Amino acid sequence: MKKVLIIDTSILCVWLQVTGMESCGPDNDRWTYDRVFQKITEEQAKGTTFILPVATIIETGNHIAHANGDRFSMAERLADKIIDATNATSPWAAFTEQNDLWNEEGLASLAVRWKTTAPAGQSLGDASIVDVANYYAKMGFDVEILTGDAGLKAYQPQPKSGVRIPRRRK
Repeated sequence: MKKVLIIDTSILCVWLQVTGMESCGPDNDRWTYDRVFQKITEEQAKGTTFILPVATIIETGNHIAHANGDRFSMAERLADKIIDATNATSPWAAFTEQNDLWNEEGLASLAVRWKTTAPAGQSLGDASIVDVANYYAKMGFDVEILTGDAGLKAYQPQPKSGVRIPRRRK
């Protein structure tokens, strides 16, 4: 089964080495740059397609804008990932794959679901990442949400059969 790896803000910040966000996750499951880099390298070698959700882009950009250190270099690293996703450069799926989630119907559906999960502490960003995960799962992908957040990880869909390959360029 073809796999997609949905990259959450916590992991992307570690991977991009955002100052003040050098690790994420609980002590018994700590994600450092070395661990993230190893996971990304392994998944890329397996042919996994990477997904960059809108929420991850916006949240990571906010963290970079408020970080200490060389914000330009951090922003440049994020911009490179956004451009790769926009251009569907391997291993990134085409960013336009997510367009259905951001139309009127998709946003209204997100709002209705989120207002019921917000009281339990789910952010709107996490709710939108769950939508991205479910979107790819419905297309038959094996979906992994790569995150240091156990609460978000709990929403990871279970694998199904049948696969539609997201568009990407080699």
